[in-house]
Amino acid sequence: MKIIVSKNGPYLVEGGVPLIWEEICNDDEGYCRKWKEVTRYPIEEKYALCRCGHSMNKPFCDGTHEKIQFNGTETAGNESYLRHPKVVEGKTLKLEDVENLCVHARFCMRAGAIWNLTRQSDIPEARETAIEEACNCPSGRLVLHDKGNGQVIEPELEKSIVVIEYPVRNEHGPLWVRGGIPVVSGDGKSYTVRNRVTLCRCGKSGNKPFCDGSHVEH
Repeated sequence: MKIIVSKNGPYLVEGGVPLIWEEICNDDEGYCRKWKEVTRYPIEEKYALCRCGHSMNKPFCDGTHEKIQFNGTETAGNESYLRHPKVVEGKTLKLEDVENLCVHARFCMRAGAIWNLTRQSDIPEARETAIEEACNCPSGRLVLHDKGNGQVIEPELEKSIVVIEYPVRNEHGPLWVRGGIPVVSGDGKSYTVRNRVTLCRCGKSGNKPFCDGSHVEH
């Protein structure tokens, strides 16, 4: 399985990667709380996903990028920001926060927000909620470490691509690449393989091919 970022064109997906449509759901207090699977597309060995944001057949590419002369130049570079996250230390948890990767999924705000929960992680309920919030962060901006055993706390995710939608705010989010599927640049270089990655599908990110939350501002 792999995803190839074509030059000024779509994401070319190979290897029969499952494609799923999921929605972010709020709880009774208005906080983002759960994912709801809406649709599973038929498995295809190869397919092309829109990244210009203008296809009339979303999430699939329909060739519109050529008509609008889409500039899909990749700007993510060497992803140096991954090596310099902000760190929040708690009693039993350590949080690494890479703000550049925020896609505004908003799972991190409940119960006082993950940063405070991490600091209070000696309280079992706070620790449990912090872990739940970090694991729901689709982009991997938020990564927790267990200070007891030194292990990274990561959710077990099906190798798949999820089309993120947030109907409450009428937001069309990024493509959530799950389970460590390699993303290859247009010049053949592999980006850092991670369990959770989000790819831009509005065409406006300043960190292509990755989402930087620009879909919320436009």
